[in-house]
Amino acid sequence: MKQFLTIMFVCGAAFAQTKSTAASPAKTSAVAKKSPAPARNLLDPSTLKATAPAVYKAKFTTTQGDFVVQVTRAWAPIGADRFYNLVRGGFFNGAPFFRVIPGFMAQFGLNPDPMVSRAWNSQDLMDEPVKQSNKRGFITYAKAGPNTRTTQVFINYGDNSRLDADGFAAFGEVIEGMDVVDKFYSGYGGSPDQNAIQQLGKPWILKNMPQVDSTKIAVIVPLVPPVPAATKSTTMKTPATKATTATKQ
Repeated sequence: MKQFLTIMFVCGAAFAQTKSTAASPAKTSAVAKKSPAPARNLLDPSTLKATAPAVYKAKFTTTQGDFVVQVTRAWAPIGADRFYNLVRGGFFNGAPFFRVIPGFMAQFGLNPDPMVSRAWNSQDLMDEPVKQSNKRGFITYAKAGPNTRTTQVFINYGDNSRLDADGFAAFGEVIEGMDVVDKFYSGYGGSPDQNAIQQLGKPWILKNMPQVDSTKIAVIVPLVPPVPAATKSTTMKTPATKATTATKQ
């Protein structure tokens, strides 16, 4: 995977397997015939090409706690779409925060399954104009030169606006749990062996980076809580009055 000039990014994600379930013949007639949703397969990047919502949130549950990234597609549409699909496909589940430099950034985005890493290694994205600066809490793709973004991203710990001139386009911001991001283990320094992570995967990580923090699961979450269903207790009743009806004498 690419190592970039000033910022390297790596995070592992566990392989997500999609199972298909066939309806039994007895129930077939009762099931409406619908086109099946396309399978999202991490070994086939072509199955993860959905257009992201204009704004969405991704919740990361990690070994240090939870944090939430809010992505604004208009800031960097190509990057926002890739991140959306990686989260939906389970790419970040189990992924390590392999390069953490206090005061600078926390980097992730390498999958601990070598087969998945190989599948995404050549999926380069075109660069995009920088519309949001690399300030604290903003999330950006790492790269090794022009048009080399793939899956690795980093969260800025401080004001890294000097990176703006080099084309590092932020696409989202940590809006909850930045204190969690601050806790990620930083003892492995700024030059972890990315090639070993990609080629040897989780066994190598467990042996050589036993204290590394990682994502347990990452999911897309609703922007607003669902509205609860109306209940009978919320129905307004018109109070009865004695003058509204005539009585028989």
